Amino acid sequence: MADALLTWFRQNLPAELADLTEPYLAKLEEGEYQSLLEDDNARTLFGHIEDQNTKNIRLADHQTWSDFIFQRLGTLLADRSRPEKQAIFFCIGYAALLAFLQSNVTGPPLPFSSAKLLFPGEVAGHAQKTKETRTALLASLGMDGIAAYKLTPNIELLCLADTIMTCPPILKNFKAARWAKMRIAFLQQRLLSEVSSTLQEVIYDDLDILAEEILDSEARGGSAGQMQVELLLERATVHIHHGLDKLARGDLELAKRKRGFQYELTGLMGKRTKFQENNISQLVVLARSRESENKINGESSSEIESPVEGAAANGGSTVQTASGPAKLDLNDDTLLESISFPGKTADAANGGLETSLPAGFKALDPAKQPQLNPLDSTLLLSFASSITNTSPQDGLTREETLPYATRVLDGGSSNWQVYTQALLVRSRIEGHRSRTVERGLLQLQALVDQVIAETSATTADPDATEPSQTSFLPRPKESESAPVTQRLRYIFQLATPTRWDLEAELASRWVSMGGLRSALEIYERLEMWAEAALCWAATDREDQAKKVVRRQLFHATRGDTGEAEVEVGDDETWQGTERTPPPVDAPRLYCILGDIDQSVAMFEKAWDVSNQRYARAQRSLGRYYLSKSDYVQAAGAYSKSLRVNQLNQSSWFALGCALLELEEFQKAVEAFSRCVQLDDSDAESWSNLAAALLRVEPPVSDAVGGAHDVAEDDMDEEIPIKASFNPQKNRRDALKALKRAATLKHESHRIWENVLTVAASVSPPDYTSVLSAQKNIIALRGPKDGERCIDKQVLELLAQHVISTTDHFNPEQPGLARMFVKFMDESVVPLITSSADLWQLVSKLALWRNKPSSALEAEEKAWRVVIAQPGWDSEGEEKWNGVVEATVRLCDSYESLGPRERTEGMGAGEMVEKGWRFKARTAVRSVMGRGKSTWEGTEGWERLVGRGEELKG
Repeated sequence: MADALLTWFRQNLPAELADLTEPYLAKLEEGEYQSLLEDDNARTLFGHIEDQNTKNIRLADHQTWSDFIFQRLGTLLADRSRPEKQAIFFCIGYAALLAFLQSNVTGPPLPFSSAKLLFPGEVAGHAQKTKETRTALLASLGMDGIAAYKLTPNIELLCLADTIMTCPPILKNFKAARWAKMRIAFLQQRLLSEVSSTLQEVIYDDLDILAEEILDSEARGGSAGQMQVELLLERATVHIHHGLDKLARGDLELAKRKRGFQYELTGLMGKRTKFQENNISQLVVLARSRESENKINGESSSEIESPVEGAAANGGSTVQTASGPAKLDLNDDTLLESISFPGKTADAANGGLETSLPAGFKALDPAKQPQLNPLDSTLLLSFASSITNTSPQDGLTREETLPYATRVLDGGSSNWQVYTQALLVRSRIEGHRSRTVERGLLQLQALVDQVIAETSATTADPDATEPSQTSFLPRPKESESAPVTQRLRYIFQLATPTRWDLEAELASRWVSMGGLRSALEIYERLEMWAEAALCWAATDREDQAKKVVRRQLFHATRGDTGEAEVEVGDDETWQGTERTPPPVDAPRLYCILGDIDQSVAMFEKAWDVSNQRYARAQRSLGRYYLSKSDYVQAAGAYSKSLRVNQLNQSSWFALGCALLELEEFQKAVEAFSRCVQLDDSDAESWSNLAAALLRVEPPVSDAVGGAHDVAEDDMDEEIPIKASFNPQKNRRDALKALKRAATLKHESHRIWENVLTVAASVSPPDYTSVLSAQKNIIALRGPKDGERCIDKQVLELLAQHVISTTDHFNPEQPGLARMFVKFMDESVVPLITSSADLWQLVSKLALWRNKPSSALEAEEKAWRVVIAQPGWDSEGEEKWNGVVEATVRLCDSYESLGPRERTEGMGAGEMVEKGWRFKARTAVRSVMGRGKSTWEGTEGWERLVGRGEELKG
């Protein structure tokens, strides 16, 4: 099954070019990249063969080798006597891209020296010139002050591919060139130590064009469907790399539907440990490719690859090989190697109990599931990665993720690289569990040894300066290898890490397990000095971390800048002059120094060294100023960082917080609007957006101005919620934002309290939101705070609205009234302990519901709450007057409700309270008896005396 990009390229070729280009495409599909790069057309492009048009184009006249190639390519394509040249150069460029991936990601080693093949003779034959040329190419790949890995081997192959695919004639005439250009840009993004917003925009611009050409096409099935699925999987990996996991999940779901792929994450009864006696529910993924269904029905499928594909020219073997590197056993004294299921089918494993499993999965043996198509396996692995990125790093997430990798491994894979990726995903998950951490580390080490070590330089490239690979495991066997065509077939959908990234991940794993020395050996061998410094800093050895970083940036304290600095003492602090030119990753190194010393000068130096393109330097400055409560400087720093990288959501959030402190509420609204544009699942951004909207004031003259003004040019005009001076509109917008925040962070009672306040303050009030907010506040705070979590004024407002808009209560009629009554009965009444106002509100509502007996009972409870307060009978006339008022109110209630007819309970039809007059006089006498010694003769006393006389009649 050919690469969808090449299939698309072949389909769009004019008939007159197809036959001329077919030999080159065949070489691409067979992995014969060396043959393509040694073609006469390629040699002419590289300057090994000259003609009349190119003989005056010299490398010495150009800043970089890429510029030299670009001009030669343009000159060669200007000759229209051979229209097939553009297609041939496309094949050469794509071969260079695949050869670069072979040498740095998948292996096996290239059988040729890329420098000798691509560079002119005067460069390829001189080691120093080769090194300088490669250094210049690596520097050209840096973006926004972020450097590519400085020891990247064979970088000229990637630069050649980029130069050819960005050539205007090729990009214009071949749609597939856009796809190749996107792949190259994404690969460049992965070479950088941080995400570049500039590259991100380029990648997504290309993806939008490709989506319009491929995904929006009306073509269905066959090669068109295959292209759509592969593009969706590639776009999902791009989303995951940039942290856009929600978009990735959407693409994976769409790819699943287009593939007709079925999988289900479910629980089946089984045993996980050796000493387990009873079966308990185990999390497992049941999956079946569409092709395997066809096989069951007696049909054959051409899309399932054979376990071994054809041999490749670049190190391939003609003998059949296994489909993946060694999978290490767990060898644990408690855990089984895999889950043991009691039955041979999923239905039997659950004892025949009714389940929601699709019918096709009930007959599936969970212990021996069919092999998946490599694209389906890739989809499962990408789905597992998206779960890891969108969820907290806790045990539940890892338990949910592991079955996806296990399903790919247990079923086996027909593709070597897919199987390798599954081992990598599993090793990442197992590194967090005590019983599997050892196997996780050893499996990762095995991948480094058996897979990545195969990309090490060979004798074909004596000029290579790659660090040697160390290992304590055996070298890979012949049976644990695969031809290059199989390794590269799904490499763009998998986004497998490069050799050095995988080794750096191994070093990070050693750090987490306390193997600091092993980690440092890896970092130092890879010359990842920033990671080595962070490793020292993580172990509270900041002095050693500073030495590591300063050695890369500065000369020795007492040494000539030209003097060899290899043999220096351990006490050297590297306080000499700055190195010129600075290393390519100098901005990052300066920022690390700034983080260690909290040095503003180091952050500013990082900004200057990067020509004001390294956004992290200004973000670090912003964090420093925020910690010092210098909000003016913090806002300025974050504004500068956003000029470079407008896609950094955390920078917009921090800028918004600084603007809130500066009372620049209009600009804060714009900042937080950008936050929710970039990540609409950030509850804090929605909440702060609401806070800013509520505080926006009328525009005033520019007299306020000053140092804390943030340039409005840094913010686009189009934002989702544009604040203006319209208090009610701002409040309504703020309420929408708060409701969104509450939905995202449902457990935050503070957000619900803000929803309650704002919903009650809009005109007219949003009573439904008021009720919902108060209900959630009670659910969150009620068990601990009781009635203190109830907003009495808001409940009074809500009750007044319900009573005034409804003549009588109908319990059968849905709406706000019924919800409010149910809320009061089930949520509020059980919490009331010491609030007379709440009991009076309950009484008012009961009276409206035509329940006079319940209303009178609530009034009695309100009175008891008041007289239960200490000190009213001897201290403070205000308390005494409150008791008097409550007693008079109770008497009035007895007088008005006691004679009425009961409408509820067993005594329906009788009087509410036959002895209401006696109870009223008793209440008055009890209060007067307790307050006589202190309050006799006061106004409140006389009021009680008068009320008692009225009750005698």
